Amino acid sequence: MACGKSLITALFLMALTFSCMMCSSEAARHLLQATQPSVPNMPGIPINLPKPTGLPPLPSIPISNNVPPLPTNLPNLPKPTTTLPPLPSMPTIPRIPQATLPPLPNIPSIPTIPTAIPFIPFFSPPPSN
Repeated sequence: MACGKSLITALFLMALTFSCMMCSSEAARHLLQATQPSVPNMPGIPINLPKPTGLPPLPSIPISNNVPPLPTNLPNLPKPTTTLPPLPSMPTIPRIPQATLPPLPNIPSIPTIPTAIPFIPFFSPPPSN
């Protein structure tokens, strides 16, 4: 059922796309065959504009004199009557023993591949005189 609905939707969208393409191609053909309309004259930019003489004045911020004065003396804080206990000492961190690794085994050497081709006289052509 869902497959049928999606098929109908796809066919509808394809038909709609093709009809829009046909309409736009006919409109384009009509525009190509029509005469060009005349462009209306635009008014020019006026040349006699007044020149600015300066910047406008900045707005002023009202200053109020109702600011209370800052206190000159600090209030007396109460003194503690008892002494504070000493701070706890930091615990000691246990030492971790260093692990020793066994030595790495010796890696056997890889034989090299010869890059020169051996000379076999039987397969070579005879020398030219």
